[in-house]
Amino acid sequence: MSENVVHLHKPTDPPTADTAPTVLTVVPDAPPTRPVPLWVRSGRAVKSAATHETTRATLRAAARHGLYTFNGGRIVARRAWDGRTGSRYERMIRAAEAAGNLEAAEEWEERLQRFRAARHHRRMDLLHSPVDAAKGVAVGAGMSIGALVALGVVMAINTGHVGDVITPLSATVDFIALLIRIVQVVWGPALSIGPFLALLALWSVGRKQHAAPNWALPANVRSGEGEPITPSIVVKALRDLGVPALARAIKEMGDAGASMLGPIRIAGCGVEVDVTLPSGVATNEVQSKRRKLAENLTRHEHEVFITIPQAARTVRLWVADSGALDEPIGPSPLVTDDTMTADYAKGKAPWGQDLRGDAAALSLYQRHLLITGLSNQGKTVALRSLALWLSLDKSVQFLMGDLKGAGDWAMFDGLATTLIQGPTDEHVIQVTEMVEGAVDEMNRRLQAPPGTVFPPLIVLVDEAQVAFMCPAKGTGKDKRPYGGAKADSRYFMAVRKIHNQGRAVNVLMWQGTQDPTNENLPKLVREGAHTRASLALGTESQARMALGDKAVDGGAAPNLLRPGLDRGTLVVASDGISIPAGQSSITVRTHYIDDDAATAITDRAKALRDGVTTLHAIDRAPEHDPLADVAAVVGDAPRVRTKDVLARLAARNGDAYGEWSFLDLKRVLDDADAGPYKSDGVMVVSRDRVARALANRDGDGSASAE
Repeated sequence: MSENVVHLHKPTDPPTADTAPTVLTVVPDAPPTRPVPLWVRSGRAVKSAATHETTRATLRAAARHGLYTFNGGRIVARRAWDGRTGSRYERMIRAAEAAGNLEAAEEWEERLQRFRAARHHRRMDLLHSPVDAAKGVAVGAGMSIGALVALGVVMAINTGHVGDVITPLSATVDFIALLIRIVQVVWGPALSIGPFLALLALWSVGRKQHAAPNWALPANVRSGEGEPITPSIVVKALRDLGVPALARAIKEMGDAGASMLGPIRIAGCGVEVDVTLPSGVATNEVQSKRRKLAENLTRHEHEVFITIPQAARTVRLWVADSGALDEPIGPSPLVTDDTMTADYAKGKAPWGQDLRGDAAALSLYQRHLLITGLSNQGKTVALRSLALWLSLDKSVQFLMGDLKGAGDWAMFDGLATTLIQGPTDEHVIQVTEMVEGAVDEMNRRLQAPPGTVFPPLIVLVDEAQVAFMCPAKGTGKDKRPYGGAKADSRYFMAVRKIHNQGRAVNVLMWQGTQDPTNENLPKLVREGAHTRASLALGTESQARMALGDKAVDGGAAPNLLRPGLDRGTLVVASDGISIPAGQSSITVRTHYIDDDAATAITDRAKALRDGVTTLHAIDRAPEHDPLADVAAVVGDAPRVRTKDVLARLAARNGDAYGEWSFLDLKRVLDDADAGPYKSDGVMVVSRDRVARALANRDGDGSASAE
């Protein structure tokens, strides 16, 4: 009998591959997926089919065409009712009374009375018209039979057959019988087809009037393209403008006012038409009602522009397609064309597009420039795009001051001779001295030999209102203010000098400013610019400041642009841009060039030049200390005559002390409590007093510093 040995200890050696037990891992099957109920799948399928675009389009089409027919019937019924009753006249009377136009209400009431009188006369005629109609039928039938018999007699005489007497009469009877047979054949199908033809006619009326809800209309109509501009719509809009003389003249015209209109021309993203106003109607009466005219034309106010061409008593209407002005105009050629160059004297800067959709290009040759508008409307970008184009002419030099300091002009570092950026008074001082340096350069050029050719020098100041409003004043003897609009203002006078004479030697002043007032944009400065452009403004008075009375009276209205929505849209008054004949301004939608694209353009401009070192501050003459200079010229002498002190100061610094008098010296010393005094009958300056004043001043300065 075999014995089973049971080992009571656990083996410590791990089992080998041969001896290791086989381990089977059982992976359970995934639980079966619960089937989706049939009603859920059916619901999903129904929802998918119902919300599919094809289904929606089909339902919209079915609803649209059904409503075209139904509402077409309503329109025809209303037209028939209006033609048979005086409801149309009553409706016009109520509208005129609601508009406060009592004169028009009285005229429509008079028309209603005439209509009622004519209708009454027609109804009275119906009382005896049956008798007259019967008599007319009898007389007509007798005359017709007589004429046919007479014709038969003539035929019988000609042929010699007596039977020909009734031939015309029998032929007529046969013709009538043929017509009756034709009617009998056609009558049945006509009764079947007639209703369908009637429905088709009603559908056609409804389709032409878009007589369906907006959601059911086609996409191109539903997007709000607006009603097409036709002569009748323009005349109706003018008639309902609320100008009594104009409405009266249109009603009296035999052609219902069509003779007032010139041809309606497609102009860019809209249409343009000239309207010759009748006698007694002024152009400003139409201009002042721009909003009402736009709404009469089913447009927004910003989609209608009214200008005054050269022809007398004429207004030019430009009406945009609905929503077209909210679409971008595309990138600038400066961005898309890497090979573009500039020519200051003969070229034009690609600035944007006018309302007609044509390219708007601006000549910068010998023209001072001013661009203004409300804040954050695209002023800097519009001004910068002109400078970017001009930078591609390697002969052009730039002096730039950015008094906002947000880096909008940073890409001109290495391209401009001077670039000052910052909003503080110190930056205004630097910019003022930059402009004064340009005045010195202008004077040097003016004194050069005749015929000398000078490279263009563009002095550009963005946010110029900061300079005009700066309260800082000069130090030392020159206490003139830097800002202001008076003759002692350093910035104001420097700009005026460039405006007066800079153009002759190609020294040009470009300024960008915002929210113009008489304080931050003086009249003499804004009127000194040859090219004046404005973005959206708040009031008409600001528009007149920006563009001048002539442009505003001619239809320029930057105050009617929409802040924020019309960003980058400018109204320009300049002889450097193509303006339609008779107009004093043009509206331009400028291209937008962002910072990255602007940097790429300036990199191309820098490659055209040998290298420009840009100064970021103006080097000033060293400041002088009058009290320290007095102490230096007195030296070790205990007392020096004031006459000798003045002479030594002039020799030390002629620019600072060359024109000093005794009173100037006395003022400085008295302020320091070291005033001159008499010694041996002459006025002298004491060394000890001056030294003590210096010590006291330095001590006060140290104390205050601590």
